[in-house]
Amino acid sequence: MAPISSKAIAAAAAGMVRGRARGCGWVLEGGGGRGEGAGRWTSPGTEDQPKGYLFNRPTPAHGESRKWEDWELPCYVTSFPTIVILGVGLNAKPDLTLETWAHQKALERLQQQQINADSEEILSLPPQLQNV
Repeated sequence: MAPISSKAIAAAAAGMVRGRARGCGWVLEGGGGRGEGAGRWTSPGTEDQPKGYLFNRPTPAHGESRKWEDWELPCYVTSFPTIVILGVGLNAKPDLTLETWAHQKALERLQQQQINADSEEILSLPPQLQNV
């Protein structure tokens, strides 16, 4: 038996996925979906053909720049400082996680145990050496 090529496997997998997608209605065939021109969640729209412009706006003539709309300048002016403030503020916030708190408490307990062990060691010495 001859080995199956990877191209054959890829073609078979693509065919299976395509068949499942058609059965579920994911693939829009012929540009109109299932033939009625509107899908379950879409309407046919008002234009027969798209004009080919982004956001349905023609490009300005050569040498001219696009005129800003009223909302653009305030949006850009407030967006940049907001991003900077959030970036700095979120990086500078204190670490209030449970793990950090537990780690600090464990270090405090270890220090306290070490102090208690040292004091017991001093108390176990004879009275002549305790003052040294």
